[in-house]
Amino acid sequence: MAAPGVLPCMGRLSEMPAALGRLSRAYSKSQAFTEVLQLPKRQLTKLVFPLQELERYLLPDSKPDLHLNTFDPSLDDIARAESFFTASARNRVEYLSSAVRLDHAPDLPRPEVCFIGRSNVGKSSLIKALFSLAPEVEVRVSKNPGHTKKMNFFKVGKFFTLVDMPGYGYRAPEDFVDMVETYLKERKNLMRTFLLVDSVVGIQKADDIAIEMCEEFALPYVMVLTKIDKSSKGHLLKQVLQIQKFVDTKTQGCFPQLFPVSAVTYSGIHLLRCFIAYITGNLKTN
Repeated sequence: MAAPGVLPCMGRLSEMPAALGRLSRAYSKSQAFTEVLQLPKRQLTKLVFPLQELERYLLPDSKPDLHLNTFDPSLDDIARAESFFTASARNRVEYLSSAVRLDHAPDLPRPEVCFIGRSNVGKSSLIKALFSLAPEVEVRVSKNPGHTKKMNFFKVGKFFTLVDMPGYGYRAPEDFVDMVETYLKERKNLMRTFLLVDSVVGIQKADDIAIEMCEEFALPYVMVLTKIDKSSKGHLLKQVLQIQKFVDTKTQGCFPQLFPVSAVTYSGIHLLRCFIAYITGNLKTN
């Protein structure tokens, strides 16, 4: 059943135009954003601004507020943000260390962001996609959910640190709550928590753990909707509308704009990189 205000018969998101399909299959780890800028406008929008692409399928007289302009960088801003994630002799992007307790974590002065989500939400795949411009960075991706058992710290040049947190729910570490709760509550340089939600199934009961912690500790966080290549446009838009309503009515500290992404087609990855660069203080948007 389509969500109210959604146009029917929209086809599958995975049935993308041939040119975009070729782009995602041939996506090079060192590909410059200039190649993306050469795409036709609609394909570029689908790749870089997937939320705007979804808005096209809402009926004109019943459009909810998807907060599309809350974070609305220019293409030039996004191109500049790509440089932070691009490994070079001057900009080392690398795995730093792992820790099971906060007192074992590296003491770093730079801003930090962390990624958290339930097991099998696609967290490691997303982080691997974010680091695709730094091919030497090894991010372990497993077919078995719950393989991340420690907090993994990645250094992104002199700009910020990215932390891959253990998954919660199925096969979560026994000390998950103590490990993650202590980190979220006491990490002084934590700028933003990225809470990953599977766009196919939406917010689950297991996600309440992370949401409640972020709200209780008054942490700024943002919801990233993963696996958007797995759903039809109708189903995806229905989930987006439901999650947007949840954010608007049930949360206090969640950033109002959602970030739909795909680690397979790279849709939304460029925008997410730009947002990370922005909230860590490394980028001022025009």
